[in-house]
Amino acid sequence: MHTSPTSGSFLTPPAFRVRIALIGVLALAALVSLAVVPPIPQDPAYHNFADQRPLLGVPHCLNVLSNAPFVVFGLLGVGWLLRPGVFQSPKLFAAPWERWAFLVLLVFVALTGFGSAYYHLQPSNDTLYWDRLPLTVVFMTFFALIVAERIGPRLGPWLWPPLVAAGVSGVTYWHWTELQGAGDVRVYALVQFFPLLVIPILLLAFPARYYRTADLLAILGWYFLAKVLEMADGVIYAANGVVSGHTLKHLAASLGALWVVFLLRRRYNGAINTVAPPRSIDC
Repeated sequence: MHTSPTSGSFLTPPAFRVRIALIGVLALAALVSLAVVPPIPQDPAYHNFADQRPLLGVPHCLNVLSNAPFVVFGLLGVGWLLRPGVFQSPKLFAAPWERWAFLVLLVFVALTGFGSAYYHLQPSNDTLYWDRLPLTVVFMTFFALIVAERIGPRLGPWLWPPLVAAGVSGVTYWHWTELQGAGDVRVYALVQFFPLLVIPILLLAFPARYYRTADLLAILGWYFLAKVLEMADGVIYAANGVVSGHTLKHLAASLGALWVVFLLRRRYNGAINTVAPPRSIDC
């Protein structure tokens, strides 16, 4: 029986297997689509952002400087996580690997700020690689944490390294194909969007163990808002003439990263008042 220390709810073994099978079907469909869809090169128009203004001697200034919150929030989270009594807290993390996963996630949030700023100084496929690389590590680490939290903690240490490796390989393969003159963004698109498809299913179909569903949905909400702002880049800039949708995208996405810190702090503040640590759960 698959129980939830947080909510007390449970899934019967048949219900658990049906939901796992659903995710398996989605994974198979994603792999089949990867084989069927022809190679997709990076659209050169992707680099033509609405706000091209240089300010203070910085090219594309607001798109560059709006990455600062990633650095600030990432380092803020790292600093809090490494405080005495926090990083080694047996009640904050369900398993030892999770403390390292959250640390890597927050470090790469900060690196995403640097990578994205570097890209926006001179947008091109070459600089875009350094924007996408750290962000992919963040995505795949977060995905591994959600899978372990909802399906079973023992999955985490087995899934995390392969998922990160798959993400890094996907974005590196895309960059390599662009250098060969035959760009193919399919694998990168798969490793980015498949977790975004599966995570809401995990949150809604499997009971919470340690982290509130509302907090995890809030993190996803900030990211989806960021994608909407990105798609409305020119519309937003034309409407106000001051700030573009892409600049606002950076701010919204960075607030999602900050929410990860809030999630950990809430878990820590609740855990230190717990009489006994959460019991181990088999998947």
